[in-house]
Amino acid sequence: MKRKHIALLAFATVTVAAAARAAIGFTPTSHAVEAASLGTPTTEAAMDAVIDQPGPVTVETVVGADWAVTRAGLIDLKDPKARDAKLVDGDEPIVIQFHALHHPTRGLWLVDTGVERALGTDPAHSAFGGTIAARFMHFEKLKVRTDTATWLASQKEAPAGVLLTHLHLDHVSGMRDVPASTPVFVGPGEAKDRTTLNWFVRSPTDAALDGKGPLRELAFSGDGVLDLFGDQTVFAIWVPGHTQGSVAFVARTPSGPVLLTGDACHTVWGWKNDVPPGTFSEDVEKSRASLDRLEKLASRHPKMEVRVGHQIFR
Repeated sequence: MKRKHIALLAFATVTVAAAARAAIGFTPTSHAVEAASLGTPTTEAAMDAVIDQPGPVTVETVVGADWAVTRAGLIDLKDPKARDAKLVDGDEPIVIQFHALHHPTRGLWLVDTGVERALGTDPAHSAFGGTIAARFMHFEKLKVRTDTATWLASQKEAPAGVLLTHLHLDHVSGMRDVPASTPVFVGPGEAKDRTTLNWFVRSPTDAALDGKGPLRELAFSGDGVLDLFGDQTVFAIWVPGHTQGSVAFVARTPSGPVLLTGDACHTVWGWKNDVPPGTFSEDVEKSRASLDRLEKLASRHPKMEVRVGHQIFR
């Protein structure tokens, strides 16, 4: 009987602790979420079998702004390779970008959203203007190059959808410039994952998503790979670690496969040295596993072009 009481006490302690963490944490947004009908679960082997074949999708990467943030957030400076390279913390130049997937029958799809026009013309009235998050993230260092509204105005068609690699501010920062009717897709658990840091970003994230329909949550299973359009032209890969619902994408283009890592890898140095993101990630070890998975994918396909989350290969 004593053992039973001890077991019950231990179970109750763990349950209360988990409930306390859930209660203390905050979700990144209060925006509505619903299940997505987009995407068919497939296997990594099935993806491997086709992605080297030339495909019909073109991928255009648009740099929205130049920025600089702490290197310790972008690269795990505790990693042995980072230590051997004598990397230290300091400002690391990065960009905020989005990718435009042009599909011959499914139309224009955005991967992430760049920066809204107001960030360049009227920062105080942007989704992030005057917020604690903007000060904490040093948005004053951000210099707009091409705002999302201007770029969209130059296109022949409106976007058919937005595929978010994750819900961090620098990836939803162009959302206000996206038409309200555009469906927005996120990875599994992304909008409901609770952390204390989300307290800083929830308000501006809600402001960026205001007026949009419910976030549509992609449903992964098995290998964590989706054939997005059911025609083996664009694949989504679940890469948790930076956030719970982080997603990477592979598109088959006429010149070969293009991998969009999202923030599974922020920097060129991180990719070249297989070193995961640092303090900006919720779980560095999961980030390491997800980056290793993408590195192995690229090594199996030597012609694959890699585009990391916040820098451009030169």
